[in-house]
Amino acid sequence: MSPELKLVIHLQDLDSKIGELQKEIGALPKHIAAIERTLEGHTRKWEADKAALSANVRERKSLEADIQAQEQKVSRLRDQMMSAKTNEQYRAFQKEIEFCQGEIRKAEDRILSLMEESEPLEANVKAAEKSLKEERERVEAEKKAALRRTAEDKKALEELQGQRETLVRDLGPRVYAAYERIRAKWKGQAAAEAVDGRCSACHLALRPQFFQELRCSQEGVMFCESCGRILYYNPPESFEDVAPAPADSAA
Repeated sequence: MSPELKLVIHLQDLDSKIGELQKEIGALPKHIAAIERTLEGHTRKWEADKAALSANVRERKSLEADIQAQEQKVSRLRDQMMSAKTNEQYRAFQKEIEFCQGEIRKAEDRILSLMEESEPLEANVKAAEKSLKEERERVEAEKKAALRRTAEDKKALEELQGQRETLVRDLGPRVYAAYERIRAKWKGQAAAEAVDGRCSACHLALRPQFFQELRCSQEGVMFCESCGRILYYNPPESFEDVAPAPADSAA
C-alpha cells in the first residue's frame, strides 16, 4: 500500500471521528432544551395545582365574609322587626330574615364542600412540589454533565483537527483535492476497501486486471471505476501470521 493511500485511510478515520464529535456537540444543546421543557411541564403542573388551591381558599374566605355580612344584616333586621308597627311590616322583616338565613346555609354548605375539595388539592400541591424539586435536581445534574461532555468533546475535536491539518500537509494537494471532492459527493466516505474483487462501498465487481494492479500497487492512489471512490486493498493475513507458535518438541 502506497504512503499516500495510508494517509488517505487515516484522514478518513479522522474525519469520521470529527464528524461524530461535531454531531454530538450539536445534539447536546437540543438535549438540554428537551430536559428543560420537561422541567417546564413539572413547573406548570405545580403552578396549576397551587392556583387551584389558592382559588379554593379565596372562595372560602369570600363565603365566610358573605356569611358575616348576612349575619349582621339579620341582626339589623331583627332590631328593626321589633319596632314594626303593622303585621305586614313584621312579616316583611321576617321574610327577609329567612332569605338571609337561607343564603347563610347555602354559603356554609359550599364552604364544607370546598373544605373537602381542599384536602386532595393540598396533597396535589405537596406532590407537585416534591416532583418539581426532584426534577430540578435531575435537570441540573444532566445540564452539568452535558456541559462537561461538551467541553471534553470540544477539546477532543480541537486535537483531532490539529492532527488533520498535519496529515493534510503531508498528503499533498492533488490527492487531498480528490479526497474532498469524493467525500462531498458520497457524504463522508471517500475511500473504500476492495474485498473479493469488489468495491465494498458500491458493491460492484472490479475488472480482474484493475484488481490485480490495485493489489500490487505500491505507489499513488487508484479509484473505483464505478463509484469513483479511492480504493485500497488489505491483503489477508497468512496462516503463519495468525497461528500460535508450535510447542517446543523437547518440552
